[in-house]
Amino acid sequence: CRTYKQTAVASMEPDILEELKVCETAVWQALADGDMDADSRALDDGFLGVYPTGFADKAVHVGQLSQGPTIETFSLSDFHLIRLGDGYALLAYHADFRRLGRGAEQMYVSSVWRRDGTVWKNVLSQDTPATTASEV
Repeated sequence: CRTYKQTAVASMEPDILEELKVCETAVWQALADGDMDADSRALDDGFLGVYPTGFADKAVHVGQLSQGPTIETFSLSDFHLIRLGDGYALLAYHADFRRLGRGAEQMYVSSVWRRDGTVWKNVLSQDTPATTASEV
């Protein structure tokens, strides 16, 4: 995911947040479109997914789209940004979505992104299913 402008370090947070929201949305849109190329472009070669079902590398994440889209709809909200050092940031947010042929689901996602020049790459994504207060 390309960044659109270079800014001074002191004023980067709003720009990084907006850039990473665009990048993260692009990953979800690739899942909704079944677009293996877009998904592959967004992920770092060393990508690691940490999911309730286990671990996934880039090949597994992209490979899930070999049969087409995996989700019908999605909505992302409640974004939080943490700078992790030069060229790294963590984007955390809430996702509402519907997998193909399944009911609505919610989860909290944390994604670590690495900037390589003017391109952001997703290095790590960790998903936590959302629960109600009575389930905690």
